[in-house]
Amino acid sequence: MSDITRIETDPRRSRAVVYNGMVFVGGMAADDRSQDITGQTKQALAKIEQFLARAGTDKSRLLTAQIWVKDLARDFEAMNEVWNAWTAPNSAPTRATAQAEMGAPDVLVEIIVTAAVGQ
Repeated sequence: MSDITRIETDPRRSRAVVYNGMVFVGGMAADDRSQDITGQTKQALAKIEQFLARAGTDKSRLLTAQIWVKDLARDFEAMNEVWNAWTAPNSAPTRATAQAEMGAPDVLVEIIVTAAVGQ
C-alpha cells in the first residue's frame, strides 16, 4: 500500500496530497486579488508549479485540471491565453472549465490539478 503524503495541511485542507504515484493539488487562487484575470491566473498557476515541485513533479506531467472562473463571458479568453502559454508543449491535461460563484468576491479564478509523480 502506498503512503499518503500531505503538503501544507491545516484543520480544513491540505494544499496538495500525494498518493499512489499522483499528486492532487487543491484549489489555487491568487494572493493579490487586486489583479485582473490575467494576473490572477498567472499567480494561481505559479502556486500550482510550486506545489508540483514540492511533490516531485512538474506541469509536463499534468493529467487533469478543473478551472473555475467568476465571469466566463468577460474572462474566458484572457484566462485561456495565460493557460495556453503556461502548459508544457504537447502535455495538455484533460480539462473542464466552469463559471462559479467564488468563496470571496475578489477571486476571479481558482484552479485544481492532478499530476503524475515520478518519471
